[in-house]
Amino acid sequence: MISEYDQQLATLILEHSTEVEKGQNVMVQLIGLNGIDLLRALVEQIRAKDAHPFIKIEDADTQRILIENGNEEFWKNQANVDQLPLMKQMDAFIGIRASQNIYENSQASKEANKAYSEHFLHPVHFEERVNNTNWCIMRYPSPAFAMNAKMPTAAFTEFYYKACLVDYGQLEEAMKPLEKRLRATDEIHLKGKGTDIKFSVKGQNWVPCFGKRNIPDGELFTSPVIDSVNGVITYAPSVYQGKPFEFVKLEVEDGVVVDFDSSNNEALKDILDTDEGARRFGEFSFGLNPVIESPMYDILFDEKIYGSNHLTLGKDYEIAPNGNSSNIHWDLVCIGADVYLDGELVREGRRFVRDDLKGLNQGIKTFFANTF
Repeated sequence: MISEYDQQLATLILEHSTEVEKGQNVMVQLIGLNGIDLLRALVEQIRAKDAHPFIKIEDADTQRILIENGNEEFWKNQANVDQLPLMKQMDAFIGIRASQNIYENSQASKEANKAYSEHFLHPVHFEERVNNTNWCIMRYPSPAFAMNAKMPTAAFTEFYYKACLVDYGQLEEAMKPLEKRLRATDEIHLKGKGTDIKFSVKGQNWVPCFGKRNIPDGELFTSPVIDSVNGVITYAPSVYQGKPFEFVKLEVEDGVVVDFDSSNNEALKDILDTDEGARRFGEFSFGLNPVIESPMYDILFDEKIYGSNHLTLGKDYEIAPNGNSSNIHWDLVCIGADVYLDGELVREGRRFVRDDLKGLNQGIKTFFANTF
């Protein structure tokens, strides 16, 4: 039996996030069988709208075999024969990431990851799906996910639905004063433990995110002026390409990473050496979800942590461009740094201190959907 919460989540995704309408083609991709009930709820509701679901169910271990053994020729063929022609016919895309093991692809080589990213992920998803569909990506709760969050499974499941089912209309309104300030800002300065970094956002576009592309959501992003980033930044734990990092520290000069340290420097060097753009930044964002408090090695949650920022290595987004091109996009998160806009302190640690921004601080009850 499909739970009430999966039905509510499916409704949110279809009516708010992807705005599916009668007659539209909708690809629903499930990676890992754990999220099958949400998939079923989505299919049921898509058909109730008289729209057309196209289902792709992928086993995470089989996908690992493909990534580890794939090469340029293989991924070009996969993209051109199967997924790219199909994606071009889609009006909406819903991706459910339900793998039980976030480290499944940790042993894939640098060459294998590059072939997959450059010849499949980039054309199918970064170029076609991101730019030409209404899309939404999410995770799905599991005991393994709860373990990474260091929570009991039942408590984590409740937390998951609370974080996902935020009242996004109210969150959108609360973001507007910060967006107004940021559009008038030239220089942003982050200063905290292990972090002292400055960059310009003058003239850059800002994009508020309130449940349209990710679930859970709650961020406000742009991209830094590409050669303006200078200083040092220290990030919270992260997983990228299946490889865990307990911390990452980057030293940056004129927009380029010139030195680094981490808990896994060999893997970090491979990522930074992916291409020229991998040592530059393609996104900067404020994390604003009031429910998410601490990192859990999952970027779709961690990048939304209240009182956080992510300064992202790699490719920019077309909606907020700065000219950086890369086959990576790694949302590394810095938590609790003080934030100065043109020299004015607007967030001290994790709390906004200006009156017009205090509505974004954690604990505002009216943000939450009346679900639990």
